[in-house]
Amino acid sequence: MPIEFKKNRAVFRGLVGVAEAELLLETLQKKSSTRIDLAACDHLHTANLQVLMAARPAIACWPKNPELRSWLEDALKLPASATAAQE
Repeated sequence: MPIEFKKNRAVFRGLVGVAEAELLLETLQKKSSTRIDLAACDHLHTANLQVLMAARPAIACWPKNPELRSWLEDALKLPASATAAQE
């Protein structure tokens, strides 16, 4: 299973395709405290990226793949106003 849902964490593994986006969205809507673990993620379908961009969950671990990590860090950056509000 590309996304394993644990108590307060969603662990992404390997190729996370479009089929996982709906369950990811439902989970994040029900449990907004869910943290995202992308360490073992090799590929993330853009449908899942859109869910993460909309829900803005906390990222517990970034992908080990440096290119994917860079891409996701840029895509999931908090707006400057949100960053200031968190300080």
